[in-house]
Amino acid sequence: MEFSQADFDRLLVAEHTRKTAEVTYSKDPLDAENLTKWGGALLELAQFQTVADAKKMINDAISKLDEALGINPSKHETLWCMGNALSTTAFMTTDSDEAKISFDKAAQFFQKAVDADPGNELYQKSLEVAAKAPELHMDFQKAAASQQTMGGASSASSTSTAAKKKKSSDLKYDILGWVILAVGIVAWVGMAKSHVPPPPPR
Repeated sequence: MEFSQADFDRLLVAEHTRKTAEVTYSKDPLDAENLTKWGGALLELAQFQTVADAKKMINDAISKLDEALGINPSKHETLWCMGNALSTTAFMTTDSDEAKISFDKAAQFFQKAVDADPGNELYQKSLEVAAKAPELHMDFQKAAASQQTMGGASSASSTSTAAKKKKSSDLKYDILGWVILAVGIVAWVGMAKSHVPPPPPR
């Protein structure tokens, strides 16, 4: 997997956010905003990992987001991030039934985020995509399975299969990348809102 300069910059920002959140957590473990940033940073960092490491990092993110929701169960940014984490987990799962469970949970979190902030177009779009996600997952799994069955015919087809597997892997990373990019945008917007200067006195 090749990194562009933009990817490298995102990696650095996410790693800095993760480290800062870890330090902040040691001082104040009940800061839901910080836990949300930490979870979002882990989701962002997962994009740059191997599949096994990405799964572990996403599980860590889910743990941080779950902790944040335990402190503030109606925080819409956290609800939305949790929906993204569960969607990502589902796309990384080959078992359709297991993926469906994660997609359903993700949709519930997206719905709660929309309910908490009805005017947020990103949340609404996430909810719409969540409804289509199981079908996309099934198509993706069928494509991956057909690529694997085509591999045994000849050495030429094995080269073709390797190229298709790379495309399949690239598709996984593309999906994961879009999900994580959306998480990053929300985390950035959340940080920007929290650092807005007070209005001037009248």
